Amino acid sequence: MTGQRSDARRNYSRILAVAEAEVARHGAAASLEQVARTAGVGSATVRRHFPTRQALLEAVFQERIQALCQRAHELTRADDSRAPLLDWLHDLVRYAVSARGLADALTYEPPTDAPADPSGGHSCGAVLEAAATPLLRRALRDEAVRPGVTFHDLITLAVGIALATEHHTEPAVQADRLFTLTVEGLSPSRRP
Repeated sequence: MTGQRSDARRNYSRILAVAEAEVARHGAAASLEQVARTAGVGSATVRRHFPTRQALLEAVFQERIQALCQRAHELTRADDSRAPLLDWLHDLVRYAVSARGLADALTYEPPTDAPADPSGGHSCGAVLEAAATPLLRRALRDEAVRPGVTFHDLITLAVGIALATEHHTEPAVQADRLFTLTVEGLSPSRRP
């Protein structure tokens, strides 16, 4: 935003504030035209700042994504390798359930076999992948998770849980239940 005229900065801030409210109400399907009308700018101004719906969603969720990245960095200092990965994944599920549209934003990015580029990728998924991959690698190395688990497997689980529970009366409660079921499995634990 440096180097922009003050009116462009004000427009950007106003558009982003309106977009946050619209996405909270309508999820990823929020109308860009409605955002423009409510912000008091033209559609071209919205598109100049946010050329795609994905760009707008990424801006809306930037703070949450950064908080998840910070959490991943904090968890890398833990002694255990499984618990920190699961704690981070649970945080991701909670964020995706509480921030309507975040799960949808993450589904825009198809999985790839290429590793995330921490310097060049700015999408929600790429930023999360760069932050959380050390947790996953450590858990894989320690055989704390099933071999072959990928970051995109984890994102798919989190997104699936968030999308499957978004219309429940208490989505957070149902999401926690499904997350626990996913981690523990369907079979009851057997005692020796």
